[in-house]
Parts: sequence; C-alpha cells; structure tokens
Amino acid sequence: MNRTLAVMKGHGTENDFVVLPDLDAVISMSPSMVRALCDRRAGIGADGVLRVTRTALATEPDVQAQAGVAEYFMDYHNADGSIAETCGNGLRVFGRYLEQTGLADPGAGVTVATRGGPRALSFDGEHVTAEVGPATVRPERPRVSAEGLAGEYDSLALDLPNPHVVVELATVSDLAALRLAEPPRVVPGLPEGQNVEFVVRTGPGRLRMRVHERGSGETRSCGSGICAAVAAMAGPDAGSAGRQRWLVEVPGGQCQVWWNAAGAMMLSGPAVLVASLELSPQWLALHR
Repeated sequence: MNRTLAVMKGHGTENDFVVLPDLDAVISMSPSMVRALCDRRAGIGADGVLRVTRTALATEPDVQAQAGVAEYFMDYHNADGSIAETCGNGLRVFGRYLEQTGLADPGAGVTVATRGGPRALSFDGEHVTAEVGPATVRPERPRVSAEGLAGEYDSLALDLPNPHVVVELATVSDLAALRLAEPPRVVPGLPEGQNVEFVVRTGPGRLRMRVHERGSGETRSCGSGICAAVAAMAGPDAGSAGRQRWLVEVPGGQCQVWWNAAGAMMLSGPAVLVASLELSPQWLALHR
C-alpha cells in the first residue's frame, strides 16, 4: 500500500479512541492492526478503535439488519484486538465524529448500529447523550478481589449488553487504594469475560468509580460501566425513585445517567475530537 490512511483521535471523559473512517468497508481490521494502533508507545495510543462504516456493508447479519434504522455502524474493537458488543463512551465519540464531519444533523440526532443493537444519540453543545440500552441483571454472583483491597467482595453481574461485574466499596480511600494494573480476580468469571467496576456512594444520586475493562485494562472511564454501576446501586427500585439523574465521577471526569421512558439507560457527558492524523504507508505495511 503506497498511500496514507487518515484517522482521528478522540475521547469521552478520557476514555480514548482511534476513529477510523471506512465508509466503503474496504479496510480489514485485523487484531494485530488494532493492537498496533492502540499501542501508546509505537502507535497512536488508545483504549480502542472505532471503525466508521455503513451498516448495509457490515458482514455480520445482526448488524446488517439494522440498516433500515441506522446508516452507520460503530465497529468497536478493544485495545487487545478483541471485539465488544458496544461502548458507551465510544458511542459518544462516534457521534461527535458524525456530527463534525456532517454525517449527522446535530439538531435531529442520529441512530447508530452496534453489535448490541441500534443506539440513539443526541447533541447538546460539548455534551453527547447516548442510549446505552437496558441493564439486565445476570444470575451469577461472583466474588471479587483485587490488589490493594483486603479480602473478597460480593458483586452484582449485569449485561449492558457488555458483561459487567459491579463491586460496592465503603469509602473513597478504599477506591484510591485499588491497584488495577492486573485484572481483578473474579470467581467464577463470566464465560465471555467481564468489565469490573468498583463503586463508592458519595451522596444521594452520586457515585465515584474506577474500572478494569475487558480487553483494555484500567481505563479513565467506561460508559457502559458507568451505567452498570448506576443500575447496580439504584437496585430493584430503579423503576420509581431510583430513576433520578445520577452523577458518576471517574478519573477522567464525570457523566450523568438516567432512564428514558422506554427503560433504556442514557449516558451524557463530554465527547472530544482531539486531532486528525495520517498513518504512513510504511507503518501500515508493517501492521495491516
């Protein structure tokens, strides 16, 4: 290949992504290419890659079937090259890309296809709001331990549709003591792996959270994880009083979460495109 490839770098509450436009679906996203792009020393550096393509050109039948309601498909890959069902912060950055490139009307909003189903996005200045989906409580109740914490903790497992395991801690000091360079120990682990959220209640409708993401390690934020944490802390009363707006603080900033009338969780926060870059032909030749 003797031409450059244009990409963008963006983040949502410092959960960062490489945005790779591929409207005609001509780029083969190999796991090795994703890992190379996300490498923070030898690549661009990111928690994952958002490939922008037309839904009708998706190779997965469940995604292609969404073409009638969503023109564009967010093909999301974790930093280790694995594929995820969706990504809450990624959706908001994906939406910002569509808005700033004229592929979406900010006044009308847009619906995006994901492996977890179509997701609606809306725009309000620096904030993008994404429909993350309904939270489904799983039957598993793993025990979780992690470096920096004494003993094992109970958890609640949920799908959004990514698999999550949420652990409530008592104090902000406990949260700060966590060392998440290595994955938390989850017994039994979920068959498809899991994101693990550690959460502290800091006031009515307020949480503070840290997360270790499946396929990416500790990240500064996780959109679906933020929603999972709210769903877990709101508990079975989320259908009434629990469906207030929640504010969740993460190391990369803060987001708001609420439920819409249909019961889907909504995630709102800043989404920023940082830079446009061109990948050199020589680098591409090594990593495609």
